[in-house]
Amino acid sequence: MSAATSTARTSLRGTVVTPHGVIPDGVVVVEGQTIAWVGPASDAADAVPDESGDLLLPGLVDLHNHGGGGVSLPDAETLDDVRVAAGEHLRHGTTSLVASLVTAPRDVLLARTGLLADAAEQGIVAGIHLEGPFLSQARCGAQNPGDMLVGDAELVGAVATAARGHLVTMTIAPEVVGDDVLAALVTAGAIPSVGHTDASAEQVDAAVDRSFDLLATTEGARSGRLTATHLFNGMRPLHHRDPGPIAACLAAAGRGELVVELVADGTHLADGTTRSVFDLLDAGSIALVTDAMAAAGMADGDYQLGPMEVRVAQGVARIVEADGSAGAIAGGVAHLLDVLRQVVRAGVPLQDAVRAAATTPAEVLGRADLGALVAGRRADVLVADADLRPVRVMRDGKWVA
Repeated sequence: MSAATSTARTSLRGTVVTPHGVIPDGVVVVEGQTIAWVGPASDAADAVPDESGDLLLPGLVDLHNHGGGGVSLPDAETLDDVRVAAGEHLRHGTTSLVASLVTAPRDVLLARTGLLADAAEQGIVAGIHLEGPFLSQARCGAQNPGDMLVGDAELVGAVATAARGHLVTMTIAPEVVGDDVLAALVTAGAIPSVGHTDASAEQVDAAVDRSFDLLATTEGARSGRLTATHLFNGMRPLHHRDPGPIAACLAAAGRGELVVELVADGTHLADGTTRSVFDLLDAGSIALVTDAMAAAGMADGDYQLGPMEVRVAQGVARIVEADGSAGAIAGGVAHLLDVLRQVVRAGVPLQDAVRAAATTPAEVLGRADLGALVAGRRADVLVADADLRPVRVMRDGKWVA
């Protein structure tokens, strides 16, 4: 990769992917910590590097991540633990990572949330996501049903206090929470996320309607839309006489009321399923996520996800059942760039895939400074080769070691 660099100004040249289109021979100019200019190389005011075969993408934004590099975020005990997990994904292009916890006893949730709030205040992570504990035991997936609770607005308040403004989303099953939990989340600056649910379509519709109204009428709401935690996974399956949460979430996303997460890594979803969702919805209503756990970037073996033992074999993580057999899928082992590459291979246009891996999740975060190669935004740039493999990563104007 060629680059002309001075103390405060860096120019990068390659195929540039922006929210408005792909520039085949483009330049991204960085000044300090900010993107100063983006456009065709022929329009650049200053000298530019030699033409390259690189792809220039915005730094990726992962809204749902339980760990990597051998570290499980639900089990992290120190800031160094969090740095290891976040660093594993940062080196592969995820410049903004939301740290996800799993269902756990109250004292564990509050302690882990406090640690992740410290990490957020140091810029190690971009926020916190709680996947539980208000989930359906019938759709527990890789979580401990014994720790799942009915909705408790007081617990939401306690978690929000521990999060110190960094709680981004909480996954809830609509059938086990009431309006008080939804209101408590929105008041705390967080977004309800429908998931791990056995709800009917009508129950999901009611929760979406109430949450959407709350978000629209609450000053300073992070986003105007809910999310759906890993659509399809951990949900009652779609049936033509029982549409359930999947149909309700897709319809809400189509109305502009919700963003669907997709763990489109080729394991959680078939490529045809991913392609169908992109055919149905605009990429502005889709957020690609990893749902990564400790084994991301690591070899097959045994790992931990909260209280659950996990075994990774042939690149697939599954819960270890009491008899030693393989149970439910227990999160992902991919980086978000791997997910992006899988989605493009599935037939989704690169511009749409990048929007779903960076721009849309940044909107969910409420971060207008992230998620796109646009002048004025933070200088987060992922340089990839033609096969969407990482070459170099810039975060906040600095190259990642």
